[in-house]
Amino acid sequence: MTSTAPEPLPGTAAAEAVRPRVTCRRCHRPLHDPESRILRLGPECRDPAEHVPRHEVDQDPLPGLD
Repeated sequence: MTSTAPEPLPGTAAAEAVRPRVTCRRCHRPLHDPESRILRLGPECRDPAEHVPRHEVDQDPLPGLD
């Protein structure tokens, strides 16, 4: 019995891209949702009245699209 990794499903052989770690500018916790990653502020640290500059970040690619 060998311990090899199972074959990927057809059409999903693309290597997974590693997203860069984006942290909140105020509390330094890792951010996961796209809006927080763009603003670089977590939902708890955002003030709705404050103007926040938007920053471009790498987004997860859609599966199946090349």
